[in-house]
Amino acid sequence: MEIKNTEEVKSESLSFVEEIVKQNLEEGKNGGKLQTRFPPEPNGYLHIGHAKAICLDFGLAEKYGGVCNLRFDDTNPAKEDVEYVDAIQEDIKWLGFNWGNVYYASDYFQQLYDFAIELIKEGKAYIDEQSSEEIAAQKGTPTTPGTDSPYRNRPVEENLQLFQKMQAGEIEEGAMVLRAKIDMANSNMHFRDPIIYRVKKIPHHRTGTKWNVYPNYDFAHGQSDFFEGVTHSLCTLEFVPHRPLYDLFIDWLKMSRGEGDNLDDNRPRQTEFNKLNLSYTLMSKRNLLILTQEGVVSGWDDPRMPTICGMRRRGYSPESIRNFIKMIGYTKYDALNDYAMLEYSVREDLNKRATRLSAVLNPVKLIITNYPEGQVETLEAIDNPEDENSKKHTIEFSRELWIERDDFMEDAPKKFFRLSVDREVRLKNAYIIKCTGVKKDAEGNIEEIYCEYDPQTKSGMPEANRKVKGTIHWLSVNHCLPVEVRNYDRLWMVENPRDEIKKYSDEHEGVRGIEAMRPFLNPNSLEINTKAYIEKYATEFKPLDYIQFQRIGYYTPDADSTNDHLIFNRTVGLKDSWAKISK
Repeated sequence: MEIKNTEEVKSESLSFVEEIVKQNLEEGKNGGKLQTRFPPEPNGYLHIGHAKAICLDFGLAEKYGGVCNLRFDDTNPAKEDVEYVDAIQEDIKWLGFNWGNVYYASDYFQQLYDFAIELIKEGKAYIDEQSSEEIAAQKGTPTTPGTDSPYRNRPVEENLQLFQKMQAGEIEEGAMVLRAKIDMANSNMHFRDPIIYRVKKIPHHRTGTKWNVYPNYDFAHGQSDFFEGVTHSLCTLEFVPHRPLYDLFIDWLKMSRGEGDNLDDNRPRQTEFNKLNLSYTLMSKRNLLILTQEGVVSGWDDPRMPTICGMRRRGYSPESIRNFIKMIGYTKYDALNDYAMLEYSVREDLNKRATRLSAVLNPVKLIITNYPEGQVETLEAIDNPEDENSKKHTIEFSRELWIERDDFMEDAPKKFFRLSVDREVRLKNAYIIKCTGVKKDAEGNIEEIYCEYDPQTKSGMPEANRKVKGTIHWLSVNHCLPVEVRNYDRLWMVENPRDEIKKYSDEHEGVRGIEAMRPFLNPNSLEINTKAYIEKYATEFKPLDYIQFQRIGYYTPDADSTNDHLIFNRTVGLKDSWAKISK
């Protein structure tokens, strides 16, 4: 792929990560080549936090004419599945990106194993038979040095034989590990003889039962980057203390290959940025899995989930997510981003692309008493007034209409600009009407509203310019369809659920999992309305289409929606109503 000259990149405000990449390219590092990678573990579905990394990895490669590869970090067969591999690829494509190649850490199992053998032969790795608890205790603390393992100076030949037995399946899980021999007194805890291989007797989704030993992340990640020719390894801030180990293993690998004369040449360069923390959101895959297993949500793609597939099903556009990530940027410090910023980005994008439909969610019947019985008019409505090239569709108008119950008040205050007795209002795209009275049931609830219309005020007629203070939407009773409306809201009631769950767990004698989550879940995160109506035009839309219910909010047809049973999910309201509720 042709590398773009960095001078072609317009002078704009660049993130510190992009500044580093741009400078490396100008200095000719790695031969002036840019190659990034997105390396998810296929043990769950991607969430919006991953979208931030995706936009950076793929976006920089795209902008500077490089390539971004997709690499699955499949070094833990106990938690990985092909289902997740397929879902990750779908999410990346939906966000608008394409990878150069697809790789797997398992592609390098033989090379990693051979490298581990070399380290053993060079006296840089040894087999440890201590338990995981003993190893953890023996590592010391950040302020006190660790103590050497009793197996640290085991002879090379014995280490080789034991490692080969581990791979041959002759050693039980947990009985032995392979550790790198570095420095038990190093101030960086990751240097204190880290575990680089462990026994796992679980079939792998790609390699089957070929391997009984698997590399740990710190050992596999950097080497995989090197094998692929990655120039920039972009990680989140928790990997800052891992970087020296990342670099050391690559140095060892280059030296084992006879490339020790210039360790700084042609190597991956790790840079860390802040991960995406979002208010009213919990994003770890472990916790998201708990929510699905416990039935709190319907699955990974539940529209309340922060997963990319959940946001897609809810009606978020890929452009709105990318715009949001661009808005918050990349820094060297963690911050809690306001969920309202994401919703703002969604509204801004959908306003430009959503088709306007009329839907009445809480209907009350309105009868225009002076409109001819049996008469039906066909009126035109613009699909999207924000688009000057928008097409139009038709909607029927008749004597009996549905309007929103909230659009009528019998005894209204002065600043109520919707329908009230003896007041006028415009029916959108139709006529001006004036309320003449109501009919109530035995309990005093309004059953019907009676109005008269002015036939000279039809939209587009000369008299239509007569000013009234309010406009409301409507549906013809005999020309609309029932619709199930799923109004989704935030799943959590607290701004920072992760911290609140931990605090609750500590205060209640170690309560864990779903029981620690329940006090903070929003009981109103989903309200299902089966009494709503929508115009017939709705049957022409499919899941993932963007719709605005006029004067209400943005919606999309659900994956389960059919023409016989229309189901629409609320994406986001027209305004931020949560800010008022949470104060």
